[in-house]
Amino acid sequence: MKLVRTSYKPEDVTILLKDISGAIEPMSTEQRERKIQSGTHYCEMLPIEYQPSAEYLRLYEYALKNFSKETADGVRIAAERIYADKKVPMLISLARAGLPAGIMMKHYLERKYHIVVPHFAVSIIRGKGIDGNAMKYILDRYDGERIQFVDGWTGKGAIQNQLNAAMKDYAGIDPRVAVIADPAGITQFCGTHDDFLIASSCLNSVVSGLISRTVLRDDLIAPDDFHGAVYYGEFAGNDRSYEFIDTVESVMSYEDILTERDEMPSVTGYDEAYDIMERLRISDINFIKPGIGETTRVLLRRVPYKVLIAEDCPEKYVAHIIELAREKNVPVEKYPLKRYRCCGIIRNMPSDA
Repeated sequence: MKLVRTSYKPEDVTILLKDISGAIEPMSTEQRERKIQSGTHYCEMLPIEYQPSAEYLRLYEYALKNFSKETADGVRIAAERIYADKKVPMLISLARAGLPAGIMMKHYLERKYHIVVPHFAVSIIRGKGIDGNAMKYILDRYDGERIQFVDGWTGKGAIQNQLNAAMKDYAGIDPRVAVIADPAGITQFCGTHDDFLIASSCLNSVVSGLISRTVLRDDLIAPDDFHGAVYYGEFAGNDRSYEFIDTVESVMSYEDILTERDEMPSVTGYDEAYDIMERLRISDINFIKPGIGETTRVLLRRVPYKVLIAEDCPEKYVAHIIELAREKNVPVEKYPLKRYRCCGIIRNMPSDA
C-alpha cells in the first residue's frame, strides 16, 4: 500500500492514508450534495476543490496577517495543556484540518521542552469511525497512553463524540481532542473557547499539505488498507501549507505560562445548534454547521441555504465568509448567536431518485 504524497516534511508528520490519486473523480458541489442527502455517505465522494478568487485570497492573507498571534496563542496554550497532562505525548492529528495544528503543537513542544514528539495523521469519519488499521500501526509502535488526538477547531462536537465512541475499543487511550479553538465548549485541551478566525480554515488542500479529504469506499480501500486520500500535485504552485505554519510560528511565544484547570462553558455548541434548528425549523441537525471554521467549510464544499452572523460580530472575523457568500449568492442574516460568531446552514435538496 502506497501512502499518499504530501507537501509536508516527513519529519513533521507521517500521514497514514492510502494514495488513491487518479482513482476517484471529483463531483460538483451540487451533485455531491444531492447524493449525500439521498443517502450516499460523504466519505465515498470528493468535491471539486474550490479555486479562490483574487479577492478571496486577499481576505485569506488579511486573516493570516491579523489572526496569526491569536492562532499562535491558541496553539501554545493547547500544547501546554497537553504537556501538563502527558509530559511526553504522541500526537495523532485528525486529517485533514488537524494537520497544521498538530505540526505546530509538535514544533512548540519539541522546541520548548526538548522532547521528541512523534506525530501521525489518521482519518476519522462521522458515522464510520476511526481508521482501525492506522490505529493498529501506531499501537504496534507506541504506548497508547501517550496518545493525544489533535484537530483544528470544534464545530458542534460531532468528531469528539465519534472519538469517544471509537476509543471504547482501545483501553487506556484518552479520547479527548486538543484544538486551537473550542467554541463548542467540549474540551479542556484547547487554546480558547472563543470562536476566532484561524486562517487555515479559509482554504482547502493548499493549506493542508496538498491532500484531499479522506475517502472510505469498498472499491478503493481494501480491508487491510488505511483510509484513502488524493494528492493534488497540480496545485503545488499555489501551496501555502508552510506559509501558514511559518507565519503563525513567527509570532509564537515560548515563555512559561500558567495553565490552570479550564472552566468549561455551561452551554455547549450542540445546545445552540439544536436551538437554531428548532427556531428556524431546519429538518436535520447535520444541516447546522456553527462556527467560523465550519461555516467556511459549508461555503467551500456544500450547498448553503443561508449564513447567520452574530449580531455583535466584528466584520474582521467574517469578511472572508461574507465574500464567499456574495460569490455564491447565499443570503447572510444577523442572528443572536451566543457561542459562535457565525453559522452556516446547508440547503435541504431533493434527491436524484
